[in-house]
Amino acid sequence: MSSTVIQVKNLSKSFTVGVQQVEILKDISFEVYQGDFLIIFGPSGCGKSTLLHTILGLEEPTTGTVVFLDKDLYHTSRHSGDDSERNVEEDSRIRSWTSQDDRMTSEDDRSQFRKEHVGMVYQQPNWIKALTVIENVAFPLSLLGEDKITGIQKAGQILQSIGMANWANYQTSELSSGQQQRIALARALITSPQVLIADEPTGNLDFESGQELMELLVRLNRPTPSSVIPAQAGIHTNNSGSPIGSGMTKEKGKTIIMVTHDLEYLKYAKEALQMFDGTVIKKFGNRDKEKLLKTIDIKRGDGDHLPKGAGVKG
Repeated sequence: MSSTVIQVKNLSKSFTVGVQQVEILKDISFEVYQGDFLIIFGPSGCGKSTLLHTILGLEEPTTGTVVFLDKDLYHTSRHSGDDSERNVEEDSRIRSWTSQDDRMTSEDDRSQFRKEHVGMVYQQPNWIKALTVIENVAFPLSLLGEDKITGIQKAGQILQSIGMANWANYQTSELSSGQQQRIALARALITSPQVLIADEPTGNLDFESGQELMELLVRLNRPTPSSVIPAQAGIHTNNSGSPIGSGMTKEKGKTIIMVTHDLEYLKYAKEALQMFDGTVIKKFGNRDKEKLLKTIDIKRGDGDHLPKGAGVKG
């Protein structure tokens, strides 16, 4: 049985605008397992990116719990309202299987956790303009104490594996959008993270470049002997001396969570979550996902055009 990588429980997020409370996320619960390729989709403004930021420990939820690789990112579950008795019991249960050392108590803790265990790819990559491509790819290792020479060697291995070695000494500004996203993926992989998270990674790409990036993600998630991106390229030790990313098996592949509003890419996922107005309204497994795709014209589909509840019932 696959191990649980992320558990989201009763997650809600509200903002105060003037005197009004605006709910962005509403009582969301789901789990992500090792080796999953989960796509979260839905119309613009439905809360996809806010959910992703909360999972990453970048935005603290108003209520609820995120347990990521057995770490309680926000130290305890927060609840309010009439369910207080039930929620105290739930909080006690969570505490029973997350030790004191497994609870994050500060943003510094969460930041270090992300550096060691999570690779991130965004719609618009941010570069250090003074550095070359290979130096940008190697940079995350310097934040973890890796020496520059070793970091450059590892970056070169990853660039070779994704067909970008010839661009190693270029400036990132000299690359096309598609090439930059491949480099951003290489940078996300350099620390050998256990989880890869991508927020609209194809949003600025043309159709062909988007397909190429998705095929790279599939190679990471479902590796074969002829297509594996070298796992050792980014492995190094964390503060406890254990190899970072060593918990992932080659057979399982990289656990990936991706946010998109483009339905064209659902075919690459193993599972999908459909969001609408701050809630997860459906979860699709492989079979359900195939049925969903057959009901929608996806020549270049767009989640903004998907009606609430479209697809498979369940």
